[in-house]
Amino acid sequence: ILLQVAFKMYLGVTPSVSCISTAGNEFSLILDKNPLVDFIEELPAERASLCYCNLLCGVIRGALEMVHLAAEVTFLQDILKGDAVTEIGITFLRKAEDRKHKRN
Repeated sequence: ILLQVAFKMYLGVTPSVSCISTAGNEFSLILDKNPLVDFIEELPAERASLCYCNLLCGVIRGALEMVHLAAEVTFLQDILKGDAVTEIGITFLRKAEDRKHKRN
């Protein structure tokens, strides 16, 4: 829910959360509208592999690191690549309770 509030505050969109794993360590954020792609009409052919919105992955990963949560954040779908939505996958690399046990 905090991610949804942050996206609404900074980008003006609210992502939906889906694909929650049974282990509880990974999920996806789905953006029906990505405001960053409003500034791009089409990627040049020589830059087809460029992931323009990868900035979002870095921001999410950095924010999670600030609260001591190591995570892998990757793009799964991208509107600029012809997909219907933008999907960002987030996988936590270790559980929050792992950190508590190290203190004791």
